[in-house]
Amino acid sequence: MTIIASADGSALGNPGPAGWAWYVDDDCWAAGGWPHATNNQGELTAVLELFRATAHLDDDLHVLCDSQYVINSVTKWMPGWKKKGWRKADGKPVMNLEILQELDAALAGRRYRFEWVKGHANHPMNEAADERARAVSEAFQNRTPIPTGPGWTRGGAAAVAPVPGIRGVAASAPVAAPAAPLAPAQPDLFDFDELSGELDELTPESAGWHEITLTLSPDEHARLLGRAHDHGLNAEEFLRSLI
Repeated sequence: MTIIASADGSALGNPGPAGWAWYVDDDCWAAGGWPHATNNQGELTAVLELFRATAHLDDDLHVLCDSQYVINSVTKWMPGWKKKGWRKADGKPVMNLEILQELDAALAGRRYRFEWVKGHANHPMNEAADERARAVSEAFQNRTPIPTGPGWTRGGAAAVAPVPGIRGVAASAPVAAPAAPLAPAQPDLFDFDELSGELDELTPESAGWHEITLTLSPDEHARLLGRAHDHGLNAEEFLRSLI
C-alpha cells in the first residue's frame, strides 16, 4: 500500500515562533515546534517526523510538500553534501545540519517519493498541514497549549516517545526496510522557501548591503502577494521577513 501524507512548516517572523505538521487525515496527524526557529527547520522537521511516525510500516510513502528547499535537499543536494563532509560546493557548512542528518538516517531503506504541490492554493491536504503547523507557531507566540495531534492512528501503530531537544514532538523509533527509494517527482519552479534557504546563509560576517533581483512570472507574483497577505505584510515586507 501507499501512504499519502502532506508535510509543512511555519515560522512567524522567520525566524520566530515555529511549527511543523504532517497530515494524513483528520484522525491521523501530528504537529510540534519551537519558540524560535526558521520556516526551513519546520519544513524539514515535518518530513522527518512523518518518516519516523511510519518507520514501522512496510508501505510506500508519497509525500506532498510545497517546499522545493526540502525536496531538493533530499533528492538533489544531500548526496553531494555527504561526499563533501556535509559542506556545500563553496565549502561552507550546510545549514540545518542536525535535522538533515537525522532525515538522512530516517530515509535509509524506505520506499518514498516527493510531489511538489503549490502552497496556499486550496490543496486540501497541504492546507490541512499548513493550518496545523501555523497553529503551533501561534500557540508558541501566544503561550497557549501546543496542539500536537493524535499521531499515527492507523493499523500497526508503533509506540511513540518524545524526541530530545524538540518541544511538542512525538515520533516512533526508526526501523529500516530493505528497499530502494522510488524515483522522486519534483518541479523546476521558483519557490519562496528555496529563496529563504539561500537568505538563511547570509551571516553577520558578510558585511554590507546585499542586492537581490527577482524576475517573477505572473503566477509567481500572485503567490508572493498571497503569502504576504497571509502574514499581514506587503510584498517587500514579506521578502524582508525571510531574511
